[in-house]
Amino acid sequence: MSRVLVYRAIGLGDLLTGVPALRALRRALPGRQIVLAAPEAQRPLVELIDAVDLLIPTEELAPVAWSGPPPEVAIDLHGNGPASRTLLERLAPGRLVCFDRDTWDPGEHERVRWCRLVAEAFAVPVDPDDVLLPPPPRTSPAPGAVVIHPGAASESRRWPAERFAAVARWVTERGERVLVTGSAAERPLAEEVRRQAGLPADAVLAGITDLGSLAALVADAALVVCGDTGLGHLASAYRTPSVLLFGPTPPARWGPPPGPHTVLWHGTGVGDPHADRPDPALLAITVDEVLAAASLRPLPQNS
Repeated sequence: MSRVLVYRAIGLGDLLTGVPALRALRRALPGRQIVLAAPEAQRPLVELIDAVDLLIPTEELAPVAWSGPPPEVAIDLHGNGPASRTLLERLAPGRLVCFDRDTWDPGEHERVRWCRLVAEAFAVPVDPDDVLLPPPPRTSPAPGAVVIHPGAASESRRWPAERFAAVARWVTERGERVLVTGSAAERPLAEEVRRQAGLPADAVLAGITDLGSLAALVADAALVVCGDTGLGHLASAYRTPSVLLFGPTPPARWGPPPGPHTVLWHGTGVGDPHADRPDPALLAITVDEVLAAASLRPLPQNS
């Protein structure tokens, strides 16, 4: 069987925004084995993507451990620079599909961008909103909980901990269970939110859940509140109601598809995504706005 290699070895949000392009690729190349090069930690979600047959564990911009004949086609879903393109060229694919500086549109929405690459390369219909995933084969550790995720890859995308804590207190006062998620590195931040909100010690799941358990939690959650992070894209994948706080990057580039999602954004352009302090557009979002957005989606009252 001919094999097709797709390179997208980045983060959780990158994986999920690439799902529509992967499905378009499946339609374009039926009968081929589609191999995705992505981080091993993403395996629980990769196995839910009906357009992927095999995962080759790969870290960002690391060589792909490809074996056997060269891929029939290699598709660079990483970016538009030479680093990822060179990694694929070394595998001598029969055809390389990628962007370059002339075809890259920095203002394009992430899902639309990769769908366009596949559509132009293979003349196949695409649907940038085709993001839904099947339920994970695990039960949620807390069905119906409200999930608060205060972390992000950079300080510029982190709404202040005390504001997340205020939201958590409000939700708890309504009789709902709140869980605070994050990576192992974000556990101190999650604990700070828990402490300020007066939540019990077992409310913090940061650092103790793998991606499969996190997906199950989000899939069966009552609400997700987070910044512009991978968890927001996971809420989109399961049509879980969410309140998403954007800044410094506008939702026009990374926002959710239509669904039960409320986007809050007060920016006028693109800020610095690598800054060491919260972006002004993010800080302009108030606690009252988040509470009002959460109120638009009444939480089920515990019996």
